[in-house]
Amino acid sequence: MACSRNPDGVSALLWSVYCGRPALRESLLASRAAQSVPLDIFEAAAIGDVASLQSILAAAPDSTFEFSPDGWTALHLASGFGTPGAVAALLSAGADVNSLSRNPQKNLPIHAAAALGKNPDTVNLLLANGAQANAPQAGGFTALFSAAAANCRDLAETLVAHGADPAHKSDAGKTAADFARERGHLQMAVWLESL
Repeated sequence: MACSRNPDGVSALLWSVYCGRPALRESLLASRAAQSVPLDIFEAAAIGDVASLQSILAAAPDSTFEFSPDGWTALHLASGFGTPGAVAALLSAGADVNSLSRNPQKNLPIHAAAALGKNPDTVNLLLANGAQANAPQAGGFTALFSAAAANCRDLAETLVAHGADPAHKSDAGKTAADFARERGHLQMAVWLESL
């Protein structure tokens, strides 16, 4: 089970990260370590294993441009699930900060960071390295929509300071303030509408 993959090629370890199952993740990691099974770049990125990432990148520098079986780059996974250290390692190795995922989400690492990771250090790293704060993903949503929906004012302020447009509308005609209001974050909605 530790090395198993689903029919699409996504490892059990990645699924444990996607599903937020830390106990299963640790069990899979221990089992793989006992079997001397190394992490691939996507797994290392998603769990924030900087040492493994650096080793993989030293052996295969072009792996920063590869896509996982479910359409993510390692930078997407590090931004959404990993650590700022993993994000920094990938950026230092030349990862494309504006790489579009090859799946229905059609998003960038900044979207993963805002929607999943919500780590201000990660968001700042991506923006400092050229991430497009107002880039839309599928459905016309920007990273600001995720920050607003999660009531993360610090992320929203950072995104706005880097060019995210509070007046931007999704394909359904909604703004980030609408998303905040629908989730009961009235102060966030009022702040966004005041900009």
